[in-house]
Amino acid sequence: MAKAGSRVTIRMGSTESPHRFTTTKNKRNTPARLELRRFDPVVRRHVLYREEK
Repeated sequence: MAKAGSRVTIRMGSTESPHRFTTTKNKRNTPARLELRRFDPVVRRHVLYREEK
């Protein structure tokens, strides 16, 4: 039987458009909110994505 892990699904939101995507993160290793530079297909360039609630 598998244990309940510390990996959770989070939603990332673009800082420059309404685009969103989901990913997973390990809450034990990264308790702070995640920020990544990813390609935004709406504005067609790399922008900062921040973790939402």
